[in-house]
Amino acid sequence: MPTININGCNYFYEINGYGKETIVFSHGLLWSGKMFEKQVAHLKDRFRIVTYDHRGQGQSEVTDGGYDMDSLYEDAIHLIQKLELGKVHFGGLSMGGFVGLRLAARRSDLVKSLVLMETTAQPEPNKLKYWFLNTIVKLFNVKVVTKPVMKVMFGKKFLNDKSRTTEREKLKKELQSLPKTIVHAVEGVIYRKGVEDELHKIKCPTLIMVGTQDKGTVPAKSEYMHSKIGNSELKYIDGGGHTACLEEPDQYNLHLDAFYNRITQKVSDYGS
Repeated sequence: MPTININGCNYFYEINGYGKETIVFSHGLLWSGKMFEKQVAHLKDRFRIVTYDHRGQGQSEVTDGGYDMDSLYEDAIHLIQKLELGKVHFGGLSMGGFVGLRLAARRSDLVKSLVLMETTAQPEPNKLKYWFLNTIVKLFNVKVVTKPVMKVMFGKKFLNDKSRTTEREKLKKELQSLPKTIVHAVEGVIYRKGVEDELHKIKCPTLIMVGTQDKGTVPAKSEYMHSKIGNSELKYIDGGGHTACLEEPDQYNLHLDAFYNRITQKVSDYGS
């Protein structure tokens, strides 16, 4: 199992593909780098792709601290540097997007392009709701809150599609298997600071994608980022929820193809 020690945490990571350009995918809360498996399969013939699990999630070590977004941002810097990845295309979904925004705004020397998926630059507007759910997990377990969490994570289209019952149940069981220690990562997300005042610093090509049925970070959040990031484009994932890379992978991959095909022709002008 490939791991790398970063700021006192053994991080799990995987590398697929042998392309000259490197993509780093950073996952959303409650999941792991595995959530991008359909994007990795689609892109690995053309890119080297790195996925990793945030501390306290997936197969990475559970630590006592370091779950705030600025600490995760520092961890991402060290991951890129320790693996000697050079300047990368960084893609972040939800919590991974919180990391990506900070990286692109503060370390342009490490980021060629940015993909923001179902994420926001603003603080959490539903602190009380998520604090309550997190408290229930602390007292009992994740199974008790699975139903409301599923409604946050997925859009109605995916949740009501009878042909995808098996896939839905697999994801449900994955959520239910989470240990109580997941509350550390959840608290990092709930109490994060906004980075609205840093968006103007992002100069690299940026693709913003959001599901039209996303309840976790509603489309207006993506529209706001698009209005503040000069070199950005916004794409809507029809019928997608908060984890549209799982719900609507074909739409995701089409937008990624168009974006990467365009910028890899021009990225040398930005600075490779």
